[in-house]
Amino acid sequence: MSAGQYTPGTDGPLEPRDNGTPPADRTGTPGVPAARPADSSPGATPPPAGAGEPRVTRAGVVWAAVVAALALLILLIIFILQNQDLVLVRFLGFEGSLPLGMALFIASVTGGVLVAAAGGARILQLRANARRARATQRR
Repeated sequence: MSAGQYTPGTDGPLEPRDNGTPPADRTGTPGVPAARPADSSPGATPPPAGAGEPRVTRAGVVWAAVVAALALLILLIIFILQNQDLVLVRFLGFEGSLPLGMALFIASVTGGVLVAAAGGARILQLRANARRARATQRR
């Protein structure tokens, strides 16, 4: 039979043929690779775990973050350049006109600063609570 055709296995359910490999050489669980025969030579050590997989490093994560930030910055510049229509902005008695893209950018940065301030205050609160709990445990 050719590859991809189904033949009944020894366990009863249908199993696909893998390029002529006998069913005894495959595991019965789909998606689980077949176990390799153990090396019987003395002094043989197994390969280190994940030897063929690339490791994730801090430098790699920082590089990916910088690339993502640059892509977002380019999109932001395009947005601001495409929205150059002057709009009238009023806030707490102040009034002025500026490009629409810049007004929206300023509004979003202000919102981000407010969220960061609230998050920072909560983090400081949690740290103080954890410090008090550790001091209580030591006594």
